[in-house]
This record gives sequence, structure tokens and C-alpha cells, in this order.
Amino acid sequence: MSNKKGKFRQWVKLKHWEIIALYLFIYDVIVINASYFAGLLLRFDMRYSSIPEEYLNAFLKFTPFYTIFTVAVFFVLRLYNSLWRFASFSELNRILMASGITTLFHVIGITAFVHRMPVSYYVFGAVIQFCLVTAIRFAYRFILLERARREKNTGAVHNAMIIGAGAAGLVILKELKVSNDANARPVCVIDDNPNKWGRLIEGIPIVGGRENIMEAAEKYKIDQIMFAIPSVSAEQKRDILNICKETGCELLSLPGIYQMTNGEVSLSKMKSVAVEDLLGREAIKVNMEEIFQHLKGQTILVTGGGGSIGSELCRQIAGHEPRQLIIFDIYENNAYDIEQELRRKYPELNLVVLIGSVRDSRRIDWVFEHYKPDIVYHAAAHKHVPLMETSPNEAIKNNVVGTYKTAYAALKHGTKRFVLISTDKAVNPTNIMGASKRLCEMVIQSMDAVSKEGRIDLLPFIHAHMDKPAEGHNINASIKHTVVEETVQPDHSIRIESVKNKDRKGTQFVAVRFGNVLGSNGSVIPLFKKQIEAGGPVTVTHPDIIRYFMTIPEAVSLVLQAGVYAWGGEIFVLDMGAPVKIDTLARNLIRLSGYKPDVDIKIEYVGLRPGEKLFEEKLMAEEGMKKTDNELIHIGKPIPFDTEVFLKQLEELAKASYENSDHIVEMVEKIVPTFHPAGKMPDADK
Repeated sequence: MSNKKGKFRQWVKLKHWEIIALYLFIYDVIVINASYFAGLLLRFDMRYSSIPEEYLNAFLKFTPFYTIFTVAVFFVLRLYNSLWRFASFSELNRILMASGITTLFHVIGITAFVHRMPVSYYVFGAVIQFCLVTAIRFAYRFILLERARREKNTGAVHNAMIIGAGAAGLVILKELKVSNDANARPVCVIDDNPNKWGRLIEGIPIVGGRENIMEAAEKYKIDQIMFAIPSVSAEQKRDILNICKETGCELLSLPGIYQMTNGEVSLSKMKSVAVEDLLGREAIKVNMEEIFQHLKGQTILVTGGGGSIGSELCRQIAGHEPRQLIIFDIYENNAYDIEQELRRKYPELNLVVLIGSVRDSRRIDWVFEHYKPDIVYHAAAHKHVPLMETSPNEAIKNNVVGTYKTAYAALKHGTKRFVLISTDKAVNPTNIMGASKRLCEMVIQSMDAVSKEGRIDLLPFIHAHMDKPAEGHNINASIKHTVVEETVQPDHSIRIESVKNKDRKGTQFVAVRFGNVLGSNGSVIPLFKKQIEAGGPVTVTHPDIIRYFMTIPEAVSLVLQAGVYAWGGEIFVLDMGAPVKIDTLARNLIRLSGYKPDVDIKIEYVGLRPGEKLFEEKLMAEEGMKKTDNELIHIGKPIPFDTEVFLKQLEELAKASYENSDHIVEMVEKIVPTFHPAGKMPDADK
């Protein structure tokens, strides 16, 4: 018996929607007949006794046929199968269609076969039927939405202001009102279009333009602002967000217009406003098709592939179908992280991860001989200015000698293109790190000149003690069409002989120079964030210090585009717009974190660090500027210098650095005329 009861309960539970449909059916039968009877009553001033007998008899005679026909139409149009808690325009359209068909049937049927009725009877009956049939079906949805709205309003923890009364703003408003995951209630909307002021969108008032943000935030007790204008320019976005951050509210933003085109605008896509949103510069645009064609099917080596720039290079290269991607880094933890990420995201990628130092000639030579890369992106470098000031020899060993050895191996093994990652600190450097990167650029320019002329005999073989090959060992290599013979001398130096061939194209060497990269290892943003999390103070070196900034993806896009534009010997420079004061950056970051500068979080000025200057430059005056197909990418005209003299000086500098000389800075000053060290150097590394 109990088993039968259980089965019955299970049947009832499974057929619950059919019970609802039965109730609707009974309701419709009543409404169908009541609607036209009400129409008849309305025609005769709501007096039953005033209805002529012929009209009443005609109505009663036609009612059974009309009821059967109408219910059949409702079944055919599936008005008993919908989930009415999710009723939308689709259900409304079907009700309209059903009402139209049944009204037409009623008018023709009763007029042609029974009796002609008053016009008002047809009109009132059809309207009342449509309203009652629609009301019962949408009432359930309305009750649920209203209940959810009230529950949500009592549970909401934020009063939200929406910036933008366009399509994106409308989507965000709707989701805020119905989503159970949202913890904010929309209170007001801001839009710069005066035609929208004083009107409502989804029942929320549009209270004015950007100039009303501060006033509205105070009036409506706003604590969260949502920026929902994906199509706005970077400059306009910066201006609006700069006003918003003065309110002290939490700021959220939609990342970009591509989400509108992809239909991906939603509350879940809102992200906290990042400090780069306040820079006011359009993101760099590159020709992805050009880059794709340039990288597809190539063997590509990225040195320093585990670093901030190197790892992003690997990510973007991996998505452009290279024949093989080789990651080379001395720090195995970083290399491991990017390897796991790429293997997970691109399971078909031919990926090789190698550990080693660019200072190790034998290791670098083995990598090039074994894998023969077509393109090299050289991102391996020491880049921390203060650390290099106290360890200048290490800056020369890793940055300059490492670049030389990698470029030498590229030239020797026939690499097509070699792209050096440089920095704006190489322009009129005041620190050894910047000077070392300028030396790297000079190495690249020298290598390109040697490559074009085929004068391989000019290149010294720079090595450390551990790199020394065995005496008498001969190395034969073919660099494109130039035959090169390297013979090890008794003193372990290398004598290079070559046969010049005018038809030889050689390796194209270029450098890419850009400013500070937001979010990279060692940049000010992560430092400021840690200081803010610790409760301050935030340390700024000088209130007037300025820097150029770009995002990591922008920096990498520039590097990839430069590889496409390269002819050899160029220094590519990104137009990064107006520089930003570090003090302003720090204050913006404090506000974006929900604090007030100098009130909740103190800002301390600690003075310029050794080798640091107030402003950075992108080009030296004598370099000039030349345009490319990308209006944000320019080419600096190389400063001429004597390649032979430079290579001899470089050999001496490398030797001194491995001897941990105390005079390394003075030697660099002689080689780089634009290098002017800031103050006296501390004790060098020994």
C-alpha cells in the first residue's frame, strides 16, 4: 500500500505542470465566455435586462463552438506548455496570435451562422479576452520578479550609480534588478546626453551628466559606481573616471566595446577600474594578420621567456601557430609556470622549455645549433635600476655580454630576425642599467652592420673563463652564404675568417624601445599595492617625477609588430602619449583602493634613487623620427658610430666586467657619450 502511495506522489510531482495547465484550461474556458458576455453587458450599459433576446440567444448558441475552437487554438499555439515564470515576448506574441485567430473566428462565425451582433460587442469581447488571458499568465512572472526585487533590495549592500544610459547600461541595470548574485541596487544613472536628463530607464532616474556625478553621489548616498560605456574613447573614459574617483566610491567598469559586439555585456564582466584606465591613452592597435603571417610556421626563441614581457610574448606567439616555440630562461620557477600555462591552453603547441644563461656561450651556441630558430626575441636582462647601480659589472655581464653572445649565435646560425627588448632608459642614461641597454642597442646596430656587410671577421669572440673552448678546436659554420671559420688560438681567443658574399641577406637585427610596463615585475604598481595593503605609507621618490607607461600586452604587440617591419638596424619606439606623474599614479591607486590620500594612506617623498632622473625620454635628439604603417610606432634614425672601434671597446669592457673591475662605469662613459652618471657610484660588486 505504501509503495502505491509513493508511486502516486512521484507521479503527481512529475506531472505538476499538467496540473497547472489544467487550472489554466478551466480559467480559459471561463474567461473565453465571460469576455464576450461582458462585451454584451457593456454595450447595454451593464444592464442584463436591457440585452435584447435575439442577442442573448445568439451568444448562448455560439458559445460552445467558440469555446472548443479557442481552446484548440490555445493548445496548438502551446499556451499550456510554457514556463510562465520565464514568460517573455515569445509568449506574448503567441497570445496575440491566438487572440487574433479566435477574434476573427468569432466575428465571422457568429455573424454568418447565428446573428449579426453590435460592433462594440466584438471589440469589447476581443479586448477583454486578450487582457484576461495575458494577465493570468504574466501575473506569475510579475509576482516572482517583484518578490525577488524586494528581497534583493533588503539584501543589497551597495547603492550603485550607473555611468551610461545606452545599451550596455540598460543590460547592467536589468541584471542588477533581477540577478541574485548582484549585491547592489541601482539608484541613479548618469549620461552626457541632455535629452535623457530627467527621464527614467528601467524605472531608474537619469539625473544628469558627468558634472553631476559628485552631487548625485552625495544625494543618493552612492558607494559603488559602474562605468558602462564600452565605446567611449580612452581620453573620455579617463576624464569621467577621474571625477568618479573623487567620490571615494568603489569603481567598476566594462573592459571594452568588443563585449558589445560579441553580446558579452553582463554584470559578471564588470571589473574593478585599474590604474591604467586613468592613463587616458588609446590602446595600441597592431595588424594581427601581418603578425600571424610573420610568425606562422616559424621556429621562435624567446630568451627570458619566464619574465613579465617574455611570458606575454610566449602567450601571443603560441596563439599564432609557430612551428616551434622555445622558451629559454635561467629561472626555472618562471619557466615552469609559463610552460604549464601554455601546455594547458595550447595542447598542440610544439613547445620546448630550456634552462640556461645567455652569458653561457656554449649553452647558447648549442641551443641555436640544435634548434636553429628563425626569429629571436631577446627579453633576458637585468632591469632594476637601484640594484644595478650597486652591481654595475652584473649589468654589463648579463645585459651587454648576454645580448652579444645571443646575437652572435643568431648571426652564426642563420637566424632571420633578432629583436632586442630595450627601454626608454637607454636615452641619455643616468644609470648603469640604462647605459647597459644603450650598449645593447649598439651591439644590435653593430651586428646588423656586420651582417649586411658580411664582415664577420670584425666580431670578437667574447667569453668568460667557463666558456673557453679547447685549444686547437676548429668550428666551421655557414652563415647564409658566407662561410665562416673560427679557429681557437693558444691564448683561447678566436680567430675568425670569412669570405664575403654580396648576395647574402644575413640576419636582421632590430631593437624595440618602450617605457615602464604596468604590472611587470619590479614596476611601481605592485609596490604601491603592497604598501597600500600594509596600511601605508606609499613611497614616491619625488613629487615631480614623471614616466611613460604602457600595458604588458601593448608592449608585446609592439615587439611583434616591430619584427614584421624590421629591415635591420632600426630602433622602434612607441608613441605612448603624455607622460604620467608618479605622484598622481600613487594617489589614483590609493583612491581606487577605497582610501583617501594623505588621510587614510600617507604619501612619503623619499628622494630620487641613485641613477634615477625626473623624466624619461623616448629618443635622443640626434636620432630623429620616422613613421611606419602603424601611427603609434615610430623608428629612430640610428646614431652613427665606428663599428670596429666599438667592438674592440666592447671586448675590453666584457673582460673588465668578468674581472669585476672597479672602473666599469668610467669605461661605459667612454663608450656611450650620452651616459652621464648621477653622482658618484657606490662600491661596485667585487
